[in-house]
Amino acid sequence: MDVDGAQLGVVPTQRALELAKSKGYDLVEVAPTAVPPVCKIADYGKLRYEAQQREREAKKKQRTITWKEVRIAPKIDGHDLETKIKTAQRLLNHGDKLKLVVRFRGRELAHPDRGRQLLMEMADRLKDTAVIERPPLLEGRQMIMVMGNLRSQPPQPVKSPGAAPAPTPAPAAAAPRPAAPAAATPPRTATTLPPRPAAPPRPAAARTQRPA
Repeated sequence: MDVDGAQLGVVPTQRALELAKSKGYDLVEVAPTAVPPVCKIADYGKLRYEAQQREREAKKKQRTITWKEVRIAPKIDGHDLETKIKTAQRLLNHGDKLKLVVRFRGRELAHPDRGRQLLMEMADRLKDTAVIERPPLLEGRQMIMVMGNLRSQPPQPVKSPGAAPAPTPAPAAAAPRPAAPAAATPPRTATTLPPRPAAPPRPAAARTQRPA
């Protein structure tokens, strides 16, 4: 490519070097993996400076998140708890991820509700600055809760209170199917049965006279 970005086509290396030297510029390889490699006639110092400036701008936009940990004892008093809350507030204002840990010793593990109560009390005191990213969970002999800064959370869509949800269109009713034609019933024919023959008369039984 020329200084103004015009395509010069495939040029031998020696010819490209001579062309760049005659214009007072350098021959810079911009795409070494291409076949053939792509070069540009330009000021190498200027290109390097612009690349460094882009890297600096990218680093400014990057944000490094650091994990911080605040440990609490189940039998902490009110003054020490207030100090722990102020420390957590300061760490969260720096944009760090905060891990609140309650460690149980000996028979304290028999009362995990005390640790959960302490963590939720701290979360309630820090609700204007932080949000709970992971609720309190007991892991071995310690209960852990993770909180993050509200500013690092993605914005949630705001719904107007007066807007009603769009009605869902009802599915179209299916057209009624035509009734199947009734099967034709063949006409019944009367069947005449022949008369039964009369039964023959029974012969009268002969009476036998007994001797007197």
